[in-house]
Amino acid sequence: MKNTRHLKKDFKDIKSPSDIDRRDFLKYLGGGIVIAFTAGDSVLLAQRRREMPSDFNAYLLIEESGNVKLFTGKIEMGQGVITSLAQMLADELDVKLDSIEMIMGDTDRCPWDMGTFGSMTTRFFGPPLRAAGAEARATLIKLASEKLDIPESRLQASEGVVYDRTDRNNSITYGELAKGQKIAKIIEGEVPVKSPSELKIMGSEALRQDSVEKVTGRAKYAGDIQLPGMLYARILRPPSHDSKLKSVDLSGLERFSDLKVVNEDEMIAVLHASPDVAAEAINAVDTVYDTPRSSITQETIFDHIKKNAPEGEAVDSGGDLKKGMEESEILVEREYLDGYVAHAPIEPHTATAMIENGHIYLWGSTQTPFPAKDEVAEAIDFDPEKVHVRQVFVGGGFGGKSANGQIIEAAQLAKITGKPVQVAWTREEEFFYDTYRPAGVVKIKSGLTSDGLIKLWDYGVLCAGERGSQQFYNIPHHVTKVHGSGWSGRSSVHPFRVGAWRAPANNTNTFARESQIDIMAHEAGMDPLEFRLKNLGDEKMAGLLRLIGEKFGRRDNLPEDHGVGLSCGIDAGTYVALMAEVKVEKSTGKVKIIRVVCVQDMGLVINPEGAILQMEGCITMGMGYVFSEDIEFEGSRIDTKNFDTYELPKFSWLPEIEAYFVDARNDPPQGGGEPAIINMGAVVANAIFDACGARVYQLPMTPARVLAAMPG
Repeated sequence: MKNTRHLKKDFKDIKSPSDIDRRDFLKYLGGGIVIAFTAGDSVLLAQRRREMPSDFNAYLLIEESGNVKLFTGKIEMGQGVITSLAQMLADELDVKLDSIEMIMGDTDRCPWDMGTFGSMTTRFFGPPLRAAGAEARATLIKLASEKLDIPESRLQASEGVVYDRTDRNNSITYGELAKGQKIAKIIEGEVPVKSPSELKIMGSEALRQDSVEKVTGRAKYAGDIQLPGMLYARILRPPSHDSKLKSVDLSGLERFSDLKVVNEDEMIAVLHASPDVAAEAINAVDTVYDTPRSSITQETIFDHIKKNAPEGEAVDSGGDLKKGMEESEILVEREYLDGYVAHAPIEPHTATAMIENGHIYLWGSTQTPFPAKDEVAEAIDFDPEKVHVRQVFVGGGFGGKSANGQIIEAAQLAKITGKPVQVAWTREEEFFYDTYRPAGVVKIKSGLTSDGLIKLWDYGVLCAGERGSQQFYNIPHHVTKVHGSGWSGRSSVHPFRVGAWRAPANNTNTFARESQIDIMAHEAGMDPLEFRLKNLGDEKMAGLLRLIGEKFGRRDNLPEDHGVGLSCGIDAGTYVALMAEVKVEKSTGKVKIIRVVCVQDMGLVINPEGAILQMEGCITMGMGYVFSEDIEFEGSRIDTKNFDTYELPKFSWLPEIEAYFVDARNDPPQGGGEPAIINMGAVVANAIFDACGARVYQLPMTPARVLAAMPG
C-alpha cells in the first residue's frame, strides 16, 4: 500500500484503497485483529459511495480480550436478527455465541446499509457476514501456525481457541493472538463457509440477545434518550394533508413561561423542558385552515381506484387467453377489495437530536439509519460526514419506519434552537403521517375443465402492488397485469401517502388468488387441497401442501358451523402454507379462529425458536387486517386517530397455533419475518365459506360483511 503519512482522521482525501496507509487504517479502527482483504474498496469508501462494502473487515473486529464486535447497518425492531446474525458469525468464526457484541445501525461504526425491510437481512447480509467469519477463522489459524510452529493442517479452531489436533493442550486463544498487536493479514482467494453438517450454532435454538434488556426495561429506544438541557417539541399539525393555513394566532402562548416558540420555514412548534407543558401549549395556538371537501372515503375508494388506476403492465404471461377461454368449461370471474391499513407500532415515530462541536447526533426509531443520515444532511444543510445516527432499539416498524419525518423534524428544531430536542409523535400524529398499506382492487377471470384442470388465468391488481401477484400454478394460458406500484407515496389515486406494510402487496394478492383458487375447487366439486395439488407444477409447493395436510390431520366430523380453509404462497424466498379452522356465528356473522397450522420451507433455519416466534407474530398480526383494521377518512383527512376506532387483535382472539418447517438445511436461508402473514386473509375467507357458505370478497371481514354474504 502507498504510504500516506498525513491521512486525515475523517478520510476525506481518500481517492482509492491504495491511498490508505495500513498503520493509519488500523489506528482508525482500533485495537485487536483486523482482517483486511485484497479485493474491493475500503469500508470508508463504501460509506461515502452509499453501498455495501466488499472489504469484510467492515463487519467484525476481534478484540484483544477475545470478544468479537459484529458491525451491521441492520437494526433490531423485534424480528430477532440481533441473535440470528450473531449465530451466523459465531458458527463461522468458531467462537461462543455470548462472546459476540452486536453493534447495529450506528452510521459512524457500521457498514453502509440501505435499511432493514423485505425480510432481506438473513438472505442478503448473511452471506457476506458468514464469509467474513470464515476468512477471519482462516487468518487466525494462519497466525496460530506461526506462533505455535505447527502446520495449519494440524490446527483446529473451537470456541475462540486454536489447538493442535494431536495435542489439545498445545493451543492459543484468539485473545492471545490479538494481545498487544494490530495485525493486518492479506488473504488470497476465498475461504469456503461451513457445510450444513458442520454447523453447531446455526440451526439451534438460542436465547435472544436483547431479551434481558427488554424484560428488565434497560433497553434504550429513541424516547429513552435524556440529554442535559433537552427540550420536548410539539409541532402544529393541519387537520388534513390538503389543508392550507390561512391564519395563526400565537398570543395564547404568552401565559407559558420558559417556552421556546419556533415559527419559520413553514414549521410552527413549541418546545419546553416538560413534555406536558409543550402538549398544553400547542393546543393554545389558534389557527384557521382552508380544508377542501372530498367525496373519496373508505366506502368510495374502490370505485375511485377502478376509474383512476393507471394502465396495466404485464409482469407474467404465457399461452393465449382466447385459447384458454375456449378450453375452459367453467368460468369464474370475481373482484376482490382490500382497504387501507396502518402500521400501528407500539412505539410511535420518535427522535432525539443534539448538535455539538459542529456535529449532529441522532437517536431515531428508524428502519433506515443510513438514508436518515442523508435526509438530515440535506434538510439542515449539514456535511453528511458530520451527521451521526446512533444505535437504539426500534419498537416495531412493519415497513412504516422506513420514512424518517420525525428525525428530520428533530434535527431542524435542534439546529434552530441550539438545544437538544426530542420529537415524539402522538398516536394521532402516528395515524395522520403513516404511510398506509395501499387500498387495492384485484380482478380475476379464470377458467377450468369439468375435471378440475385450470386453463385460464387473467389477473389484474389495481394500485396495491406487484409482490405476490405472479401465480405459481400450472396454467397454460395466463397473464398477470399490475396497475400501479403501491409504492409511489401519495398519487392521483391514493388521497394520502402509501408504502410498505409487512409483505407489501402480497397480503392483498394472496387473498385474491387463493380465494379464487378455492372458488374454482368448489366449482369443480374437488377438495381444495387435492385441487391445488392437481394444478401444481412446482414440486416444492406440492411437497409443502402434502406436509400441511398431514400436520393438520382430519377435516371431517367438524362441529356444526365450523369450517377449514387452506391458503399457500411465496414471500421473501419462503414457501408458506396455512390451514385454519374457524367457527362462524351465523346469527351475527362473528368469526372465531380455533386453530391455525403453518408450514414453511425457508431453507436453513438459523434460529428455529426465533423463526417460530415470527410465524406466530405474523398469524397474530394478520388477524387484524382480516377482521377489524380499516382506516376511516374523507379525502386526505384521517378520521381514524387512535385505538378506540382502530381495533388491533386481542389476546382473546388468539387461536391454537402450530408451526412447522420443511427440513431444507442444505438450501440457503430465506426470509422469515413476513411470509406467514400473507395467507391470513384467504385462509380465513376459505374457512368461512366452508363453515357456512358465505363468500366474503372484501377485507376486513367484519361481522356485517360476513352476515351480508350468508347464502339465502
